[in-house]
Amino acid sequence: MAGQENQQYTVLYGRLSQEDERAGESNSIQHQRDLLEKYARDKGFENTLFLADDGYSGTNFERPAFKKMIEDAKAGKIDTVIVKDFSRFGRDYIGVGDYLEQVFPLLGIRFISLNNNYDSKEYIGKTMGLDMAINNLVNNLYSKDISKKLKSALKVKWKNGKW
Repeated sequence: MAGQENQQYTVLYGRLSQEDERAGESNSIQHQRDLLEKYARDKGFENTLFLADDGYSGTNFERPAFKKMIEDAKAGKIDTVIVKDFSRFGRDYIGVGDYLEQVFPLLGIRFISLNNNYDSKEYIGKTMGLDMAINNLVNNLYSKDISKKLKSALKVKWKNGKW
């Protein structure tokens, strides 16, 4: 991106929480980067920047790379955001919906989620649709379920005198 300070760019955003890491290689930051960069090349997105939050939960938006992306978006530096899937962007149902249906459209930012076959360009003037809303809700519930299971496992360890 050197020498292109005034030109808008496309963000390729990846995220991996510690819980996601246990799900295997398909969610790794490197896998996400490779997938997003290949898609960008194949679709002609030339001015890209890969941003990633490694080790951060998707249940909130307090992530360094995410904050940079939003700061740049508000400054008019970004034209498109591409993610592997909605869960990489976030697992907060309401927050993700706000970004996809209000914030990004207001800022004129196109949002693409590869595995969800979602491109906001196809939803201009419409809501994201019931299938996408359900997908985001499932991501939200998944993170809550993982949290309960993790707390339960820790309680068992503590009761057994282990840390």
